[in-house]
Amino acid sequence: MTQSISRANLLRRGAALAVAGGAVGVLADSALADPISDQDLAYVRLLVTAELLQENFYSQAIAASVASPGVTKYLKRAYLNEQEHYQSVAGIISGTGNVPAVPSDINFSYPDGTFADEKSILKAAAALENAVVSTYAGAMGGIVSNQFKTGISQIAACEAQHASYLQNEMGGHPFWLSFPPSFTIQQASDAMNAYTT
Repeated sequence: MTQSISRANLLRRGAALAVAGGAVGVLADSALADPISDQDLAYVRLLVTAELLQENFYSQAIAASVASPGVTKYLKRAYLNEQEHYQSVAGIISGTGNVPAVPSDINFSYPDGTFADEKSILKAAAALENAVVSTYAGAMGGIVSNQFKTGISQIAACEAQHASYLQNEMGGHPFWLSFPPSFTIQQASDAMNAYTT
């Protein structure tokens, strides 16, 4: 099933938010105990989408079998991180009595040649991770409830580590800006839409 990820669809369906592996039950219980605003739920759904996108990307990058052993080891670790992030943020949605998005809900697409060689994988992964870091930064500012912010910030830190590694592998600056961009919910949605059909 093809689903476009517009802001309206994000409010209705699942997207992406991650909150530290192992915290799923606690976050779900907290979501049941303290109702989440529609705005917060929209951000969480967007974060769910981001995690599903990254899971899909890293899965395809690993399956391409074109990266060196060192980079492949990183790709596998990043894939594991994204799976744990997804479980955590999806737990927030489940805790509200809603159903989070799953991989089959979204058709992801990538430009031709994305998985052709190690260089193309690193370039695409860096762009994706930078967009996700900006999405999490925006979520930290946009989410009203404090109950999930610690977990969200932990995930944001992990995503920033991914972005730094990728920039370093490509010969760029592993860090540079004191204040990386922070996406609005619409900018984050647009960034995710670039990877869907």
